[in-house]
Amino acid sequence: MARAARHPLPLPLRLLVMLCAFAFMVLFAVVLARLTLQPSPASESLTHTNLHPGRSLRAYLDQPALRDAVKQIGGNILLGVPFGVLAPVVAPRTRGFLRILVLTAVVMLLVEVAQGSLVTGRAFDIDDVILNTAGALIGYLLVGRRMSRAVHARRSEE
Repeated sequence: MARAARHPLPLPLRLLVMLCAFAFMVLFAVVLARLTLQPSPASESLTHTNLHPGRSLRAYLDQPALRDAVKQIGGNILLGVPFGVLAPVVAPRTRGFLRILVLTAVVMLLVEVAQGSLVTGRAFDIDDVILNTAGALIGYLLVGRRMSRAVHARRSEE
């Protein structure tokens, strides 16, 4: 019975879930790259680097249309959710609140650095890193943790 507790899903199903999670992670990476690393020459004069946490959030919330703020903040949060769901399934060693926090922050920081230094019309924004990371943590807490435990042995029992 200890074996059943370690791996609630049968091996073929675990492999299928891991394969699907990997495919979705690749798809997520492609979507992330298209959304964040695509040049935007038309907005080049509007972009500015933000190294101060909260500055962009305040600017979003100060916009007259609430819809624009929700789109900016919500979009950045939603962009991180798939990472928090898929990372612990694809790579079980990433399971854990702190590990997902650090991994997501590093990945999103790298994306923002690439945006700010390599892409026309895009800029580095620390608030995007914070919002993406918050989204990943939400995804991890709501789905990723349970999904990973259903597919992989719990670390304390390994």
